Amino acid sequence: MPETDRRDRAYRRVVALTGALFLSYLAVAMSLPAVPIYVVQGLHLDNAFGGLAVGIAFLSTILTRAHAGARADRLGSKQSMQRGLILYAGAALICLLASWSRLTVTGDYAVLIAGRLLLGLGESLTMVGMINWSIALISPARSGKVMSLVGMGLYGAFAAGGPLGLVLLHRVGFAGLMGICTLLPLVGLIAIHRFPAVTPHAGQRESIWRIIGRIWRAGAVVGLQGVGFAVLGAFFSLYFLSRGWPYPGLGLTCFGAGFVLVRLLCGHLPDRIGGTRVAIASLGVEACGQYLLWLAPGPWPALAGALLTGLGCSMVYPAMGSEVVKQVPTHLRGTAMGGFVAFQDLAYGTTGPLVGVLADSLGYSAVFLIGGIAATLGFCLAVSRRAVPPAHGSDLHGRRLQPAAE
Repeated sequence: MPETDRRDRAYRRVVALTGALFLSYLAVAMSLPAVPIYVVQGLHLDNAFGGLAVGIAFLSTILTRAHAGARADRLGSKQSMQRGLILYAGAALICLLASWSRLTVTGDYAVLIAGRLLLGLGESLTMVGMINWSIALISPARSGKVMSLVGMGLYGAFAAGGPLGLVLLHRVGFAGLMGICTLLPLVGLIAIHRFPAVTPHAGQRESIWRIIGRIWRAGAVVGLQGVGFAVLGAFFSLYFLSRGWPYPGLGLTCFGAGFVLVRLLCGHLPDRIGGTRVAIASLGVEACGQYLLWLAPGPWPALAGALLTGLGCSMVYPAMGSEVVKQVPTHLRGTAMGGFVAFQDLAYGTTGPLVGVLADSLGYSAVFLIGGIAATLGFCLAVSRRAVPPAHGSDLHGRRLQPAAE
């Protein structure tokens, strides 16, 4: 097959994988605004418990990223993604049982938490498998473009899933919503069944801590970026409801619309001009969006803040991820990406419960001040990173780079 045709075919497959991810990730996106509302209004627990129910899935992911990355490196990325989608379905089914169990409030909440923990493991396997599989299909030299596509599927699902989840919560209840979330990943699983697997690369393994030593700066930048999305996802709907503002479900829609727009227009920039430069500009925009949410006098400025947050968050992950790919050889790529994404998971997992305590005492607007400060710190770290020489890792084709002769 001619090289151009091969690349076009590989790109079409990655686009199809992105579509399957979008469909499957609706199960996660639709539950995100519904879970804290169910905890606060259905189980009558406070905001810290609502934030914990959202954030515990990301904490679970942190604990399993290294396992998922090593598994993808050793056994194959396709298998990793397939198992992750099965766990998505199982997690939603457990959350459904939580609403049917008729236990005590504590018992119902414990079952819900179990489902959210399983969702975190599914997230880890799905995303590491998807990214590693897609990069192998296209080429490491286009890793920024690959992660832009993956993000469009992911956050496009957030854009559609946020309001859709709230509508379904109102129409069919929490149990009905979780039933739908059980079916969607199974449809995605069927969609990717016939796609070709990629043979894992052989090579000497390294510990996750040694790999993190190479990539921690890029990971810290993406983690600080993730705080803004975490507070928006967990508390935007409750923020609007507390103010009596209309359209509480449009926060994730505005975020997702801005996110996908920038990915469509600027997805090539990390590969062309460098990931760190793209991240610096993006974090500045995200910080502005979070500060606008903090100070918003009404619903429309707040929705504009959500849009700016999406515009800013959009390119930080692929920008810094493309830098990570340059630093490791091919056979360690899955492990490196697992460690890299764990920084973002840490932000997602800890932000909800910690900032939920702040929301109880200072109000929901204060959580967006925290998001703005985090984005500002990420901006400063990305600026400082430009002055640090690149670590000796690998080139864009996975070959080891050697230190210059002294």
